[in-house]
Amino acid sequence: MARISYVHPDDVTDPEMKEWLATAIETGRPGPENQAIRAHNKVVMRSFTSLIGTMREEGVLEPELRELMRARIATSWDRLFEMPACHY
Repeated sequence: MARISYVHPDDVTDPEMKEWLATAIETGRPGPENQAIRAHNKVVMRSFTSLIGTMREEGVLEPELRELMRARIATSWDRLFEMPACHY
């Protein structure tokens, strides 16, 4: 199993990335642990942070429905990785 490390907030040197991570820690959105993983790569972190911000501010779905959709997707993915259906 792959082991992806978290980047400690004190180890982030880029001011923009530091701000994104601090915001995640303060608000809990997006998940700070996920942002700490994304902090390995600024392009990935910027893309995800921008996408999530756009979805929240300009999204078509109401926040409650969006959360229901996220929960449904998260609970249905485990079937994709069952054997023998798993292709990895």
